[in-house]
Amino acid sequence: MKLIEDQRKIARAWFEKLRDEICSVFETIEDTVKGGDEIMAISPGRFKRKNWERPEGLEEGGGGVTSIMNGRVFEKVGVNVSTVFGEFSEQFRASVPGAKEDPRFWASGISLVAHPRSPHVPIAHMNSRMIVTTKQWFGGGGDLTPIFPIEQDTREFHKALKLACDAHNKEYYPKFTKWCDEYFYLPHRNETRGVGGIFYDNLDTKNWEADLAFTRDVGISFKNAYSDIVNRRMNEEWSDEDKYVQLIKRGRYVEFNLIHDRGTKFGLMTNGNTEAILMSLPPIAAWP
Repeated sequence: MKLIEDQRKIARAWFEKLRDEICSVFETIEDTVKGGDEIMAISPGRFKRKNWERPEGLEEGGGGVTSIMNGRVFEKVGVNVSTVFGEFSEQFRASVPGAKEDPRFWASGISLVAHPRSPHVPIAHMNSRMIVTTKQWFGGGGDLTPIFPIEQDTREFHKALKLACDAHNKEYYPKFTKWCDEYFYLPHRNETRGVGGIFYDNLDTKNWEADLAFTRDVGISFKNAYSDIVNRRMNEEWSDEDKYVQLIKRGRYVEFNLIHDRGTKFGLMTNGNTEAILMSLPPIAAWP
């Protein structure tokens, strides 16, 4: 039991450390953008943190911290961490490994969604988590949703994730990138959400340290690859027409997260913080 407790502390500490690193990098980006008068009139963004707790009894609880920034480069970006525990509702137990035998759970993780101001900077998503029921596993990944796909950005983003995967298991990247394409798909639109990335869940190789190391490397590779793309594209000019196309794409993002995303459903069905769960939604979107 002490081993599991120690593992929980280590995983939680990593998610919080990754949050701090990403927030620092993104705030530096806010300081270095060189836009027109309209952009430079906006104050460089800084993350605002807010603690929240689950209003439960002694057997359930936990909470987290939302970190939201609205700035020059990032019109809205959230990097949230949470650690919660309790029991799954009866209707949710069957869909979670190990919860049928015992509904108690513990979960910790980080979730990031970035909605840039520029239509030339892709929307991005990353999350990783550790969940414990009668079983224990990691899940997560990262993906890119450009408004105007650019081959160089897509190639370098996937290359970074592939290197992270290959360092641990050569079978991970082909499996997890296929899983990403299948998961981030809008069947009612007959289209993928973006240009993909990787998605994995229920990762339990029976080597906890190796699974955490992989999850850690995915987070680091995402942070570095996405920051490179933002720095490369953030100073490009855009038109009103470009901005409208971005708002339409954001609408697609809203549709997926509210209709299909399992993380949204997990958060709502475990009495999570609604503000944190819906952090992924953009500040403005449009439908034609």
